[in-house]
This record gives sequence, structure tokens and C-alpha cells, in this order.
Amino acid sequence: MINMEDFKTCVHDEFCGGCVYQGVSYEDQLANKEGEVKGLLKERGVWPEVFDGIEGCPDEHRYRYRNKMEYTFGDMVKDGPTCLGMHKKKNYMSIVTVDQCQLVDEDYNKILRYTLDFAMEKGYSHYHKKSHKGLLRNLIIRKGIRTKELLVNIVTTREEGFDEQAFTDGLLALPLDNNVIGVLRTLNDNIADKVTPEEVKILYGRDYYMEEILGLKFKVSAFSFFQTSVEAVERLYSEALALIDDFDGKMAFDLYCGTGTISQVLALKAKNVVGVELVEEAVEAAKENAKLNNLDNCEFIAGDVFKVLQTVNEKPEVIVVDPPRVGMSMDAVEKIAGYGVDQIVYISCNPKTLAMNLLQFKYLNYDIKYVKAFDNFPFTKHTECICLLQKRGR
Repeated sequence: MINMEDFKTCVHDEFCGGCVYQGVSYEDQLANKEGEVKGLLKERGVWPEVFDGIEGCPDEHRYRYRNKMEYTFGDMVKDGPTCLGMHKKKNYMSIVTVDQCQLVDEDYNKILRYTLDFAMEKGYSHYHKKSHKGLLRNLIIRKGIRTKELLVNIVTTREEGFDEQAFTDGLLALPLDNNVIGVLRTLNDNIADKVTPEEVKILYGRDYYMEEILGLKFKVSAFSFFQTSVEAVERLYSEALALIDDFDGKMAFDLYCGTGTISQVLALKAKNVVGVELVEEAVEAAKENAKLNNLDNCEFIAGDVFKVLQTVNEKPEVIVVDPPRVGMSMDAVEKIAGYGVDQIVYISCNPKTLAMNLLQFKYLNYDIKYVKAFDNFPFTKHTECICLLQKRGR
């Protein structure tokens, strides 16, 4: 159990751009986020019949909740010493070392500190966004919350000189509470400022970790999307699916399905489930996970939701959508509404695009019955919502 008294305003708060609510009481954080959701819904004219407020995180999950962090190598001041961490507030080109972050397991901080010290000792250069030269680009750490498995991935260019064996040996010798089950090196020479896995080398162990959500097992590969806070997403998904009157024995669509978490929960009762996801790697992971959980009534299709639905012959009786932050395209909303199912459950990680999509659903003969907000990521700006849409005149 986490002792809340152990956590004070983060030592990195002055410069780190990761959090926006350090030093703000949790009650005020919730009030601000709830107010933002309310304002966006009212502004778009999509106020629901029931707005059920915002559910906060339990005390024990307000810190150390992130299961993935992607750190960047850089410098805080031009030509200064190498840093490893998050982008600086209001200055995307500068990097702040965050080896005392409170949102991650303490093992993350130890691994970050070790990696930075290793780089400094070896004299490795960090990648420069303007010159496109330098060796070190990113460090990605992922953790299975329920399995205590750690996957460590260092991202570099193909510049020579990185000592893979020494890095791995030192990492495995760290006194950690969790188990390092895989060490990877991703080679990325792409000039875009993002992690592009042009080549992935396994330096130790395996290239995935295992996780458990809602009684189901999931194999999470190095670059698959997966929910950032496991305990929070269990609450979110459980309440979202409880909004559906009945999906026993029905055909269900899970759109923007990621690695198929919702699809497989639906599949425990539904007759069949079709999951659609743009990212091919996530679809392959969803297929593997369905096999892992002995579910043979799931079909996963890779592609743009609107384009895929043009080719699917099955007609759904229940639809769940969980789009990325950009929301759904107008074509996708029109196609989904065109099925005329009684109920649609919308899970949103961006209340702004949720409100935009709800306005279109409203004009396409759907009533907005229920909205509830969730604070799954304390201290950050992010808020998630669940929404029930019901066919008008049902």
C-alpha cells in the first residue's frame, strides 16, 4: 500500500513538462477536469440526459501508476551535458532528467539513472534533432503490473560504438524489485522525432512482457499500444460495458480495438466479436492474445475503421468504440450510426473530440443518454470518459 505522506511536490516540477497539476490538491484536480468535460459538452450542445460526474483514482493508484515511459536523450541547455528524461516545459527542444519521477515504479528511476550514468561514462553522444547526428535517442521501459515483468528498450542510431553487452550486464545487475525479462536495442536513423523501429535486436530474454486484465492474459510486444494504467482501465472498461443492456449471444463490433482487450471481454458472453484496428502490430497481438485466452469467437482486422467496415458483411447488434485522441472521422461516425444498433458505447481519451463526435451522432438520430468522466492519470492534463448513445425512438 502506498503511503500518501511519502509524496510531496515532485522535485522535477519546475522544469519537467510531464505533469500540470503538481502542488494542486487532488480535489481541485478533479474539479478542474470535471469542469473541462462539462464545458466541452455544453459548448457543443451535447449535454447528456445523465452526467455522472468524475471518478477519481483511489489513493493507492494516484502515484506509481504508469506502466510505460518513453524517455528522450538530449540536453537542457544548448551544448550542455547529456540528459535523459522528459521535454522541458514550454521548450520542446530541451530535455530534463527525471530520475525521481513519482508517476512510475521506483525501478524506472533506477534504470534511467543507470542508463544515463552508463552513457556519460562511455562518452556517448546524444542525437541532435537539427544536425541528425549522435548515438543515443530514447529509453523505453514497460512493466507488467500484475506480473512484475520489465521490458527495457534503448533506442539508438546505427552509429558505431555502443557496447551492448556492457549495457545489458550492468542493467541485469541492478537491485530491482521487478524482473527484467527482456533487454532490446532499437535502431532508428529516421529523422522524424519519434521512435521508428527500423530494426529491433534482442540483447537479452524476450521482446514482450505479460499482463493480466479482467481475468484475461495479454502478451504485450515492444511497440504494441497497451493501457497505461491497468487498475484504472479495469474500472473504466467494467463500467463502460455495464452500460450495455445485454450482449449475451449477440454480434458485437469493437472498433479501434488496439490489442483487443475490450473485444475479449465482450467475447466471454457475445456470440461473435469483430475487432478493427489501424495498427497491424496491435492486430497481430490481439490475435495471439485471443488464442492465449482460448477464445475462438473473435476476428481481428487491420485497417482504417471506415474502410474496413465497407468490406465487412456481418451486421452488429452492439458497438463499442475506443478511438485515439484524434477521435473518429465523420465518415466513420456516419457508417457506425448507419447500422442503427440500439446502443453504442463510446470510450474516449479526449473529451474535446468526444464532444465533436457526439454532435454528429446527435444529428444521426442518437440520444446521448449517459456520460461519466474518469481521472485515470492524476497530475496530468488527461481525462477519460465513457458515454452511452441510444437510438432515438427505441
